[in-house]
Amino acid sequence: MSEEKKPVTRLESVYMKQYDAQMLRQKKKRQRLIRRLVLFIVVFMLVAGSLAAYHFKQRSIRAEKVDEYHELQQKYADLQKKEQNLKEEIKLLNDDDYILDIARTNYFFSKKGEVIFKNEQKDPSY
Repeated sequence: MSEEKKPVTRLESVYMKQYDAQMLRQKKKRQRLIRRLVLFIVVFMLVAGSLAAYHFKQRSIRAEKVDEYHELQQKYADLQKKEQNLKEEIKLLNDDDYILDIARTNYFFSKKGEVIFKNEQKDPSY
């Protein structure tokens, strides 16, 4: 029941030589195509990988710069407030009455006929 496959005898003719040469050319052509495709894929992957790495590096640098920008904005706002306070203090220091009040409270200067008592207790007793 099982049929045995009998080998087919190959005839050596001009047609068969041309056919074999054509098949060999097609096989080499296919191998060159596969090699080119593999080379193209490798080059593409290298380029895509380097672009992706560059992109993520730029994103991290940008995030750092944004954080630094916000910190500097906050610092700038604080310096503006400090500048405004210093300008107000300059205006107040140009006033003689304000200077006298500071001298009286910090350095215990007194007016004529005024007596200053120094209290050593920090916490008042109630």
